[in-house]
Amino acid sequence: MMRLRPVVVSVFLTVTVGYYVYTPLPESIQEPWRLMVVSAGLRTSVHLSSVINWLGYDHYIRSVRQLSESFYGLTKSGDSTESGGGVVPGVKVSDITFAGVPVRVYEPPAGGEGHLRRGLMYFHGGDWLLGSAERWSNDALNHMVSDELNTVVVSVEYRLYPEVRFPVPYLDCLAAAKHFLSAEVLAKYSIDPERVAVSGASVGGNLAAAVAQGISTDDAVSVKFSIQALIYPMLQALDFNTPSYLQNQDVPVLYRGLAVRFWLQYLGVDLSLQPQLLVNNHSSSHHVSPELRARVNWTTLLPLRFKKNHRPVAVDKGSQRLVKEVPALLDARASPLLAGPEVLAKCPRAYVLTCENDVLRDDGLMYARRLQDAGVTVTSSHYDDGFHGCFSFIVWPVEFDIGKRLVRGYITWLQNNL
Repeated sequence: MMRLRPVVVSVFLTVTVGYYVYTPLPESIQEPWRLMVVSAGLRTSVHLSSVINWLGYDHYIRSVRQLSESFYGLTKSGDSTESGGGVVPGVKVSDITFAGVPVRVYEPPAGGEGHLRRGLMYFHGGDWLLGSAERWSNDALNHMVSDELNTVVVSVEYRLYPEVRFPVPYLDCLAAAKHFLSAEVLAKYSIDPERVAVSGASVGGNLAAAVAQGISTDDAVSVKFSIQALIYPMLQALDFNTPSYLQNQDVPVLYRGLAVRFWLQYLGVDLSLQPQLLVNNHSSSHHVSPELRARVNWTTLLPLRFKKNHRPVAVDKGSQRLVKEVPALLDARASPLLAGPEVLAKCPRAYVLTCENDVLRDDGLMYARRLQDAGVTVTSSHYDDGFHGCFSFIVWPVEFDIGKRLVRGYITWLQNNL
């Protein structure tokens, strides 16, 4: 009997760990167990951070950030000449500021003497509260783009929640963008003013779209972005019951409930209102004009194959207090999908990448359609086996084949269009 106890304990622990790690996933996702482990690691970080917060040691978001950074790793600019982890020898990396905003600049090995180079401004993801230009995945991506495309890449270290809320991250990115597009800076880095891009992933895609709109409509900025590349962008907070939000509500790594929570935190809304947003009570016809609602109407903007058997959620009179107290819900700087057609018509050519297994799929698809309707040339790149976050999963210990394919497609498009 005594000999059986270690076996029973071992089986119990194995079953317990398996139960915690296992998450049902769509069949189209490759390497499912690897994604389950990543998801379990993120959930563990959140749980540990909640305990730290409960004990009164620190804000739980700061704890999540620290645990995430220790897991994914950061690179210092002084490490950039070392090989490994996606870092490319020869790419010069400098941590400086643009208009007071911290940025990391990547200069390609091929000098700009006598030859103008491409330029790209990149905004990292992380739900407005995580992420860094120094994170290995972002650093690896920007090294590759700089080296392969002879491009000066500027990765912006915009401020995060809980230290700041909207519109501060947007204003940081806009200020950095205007500085980057100035004649003095373009000349300093030998950048062709006709070949400058703005790009970002997830909330970075949100910021890239919003900044592209802001720059395109600002007559005081003489040099404009020539293209925008948006990776599964988060673009609206009026409808959390689109087909993709419902279809993928339990798919890692961005769950539907988490997405709503991130929006509330970014906009400075009481988290107790999350249930109302989940049923769209903040966007009833009593509080949002028909014109604005049409800009996020998935029943008319989505291709038929993505609508499937979904129907719009019936909304009652809703909460008028939400829209009145949080006007940012209707601010296109926060939700670029709400921009009017006259603004979209001035935006640069676009690359919009979407993933089938992502709550944000329909945000990107609707934005691509609205840009096209406004006369903008759009390349839509959809991955049936993709999921949210996979664009960043290109470096050990979080390395997926789908992530490498997304990055390769992104770089190829930039090569052909920038």
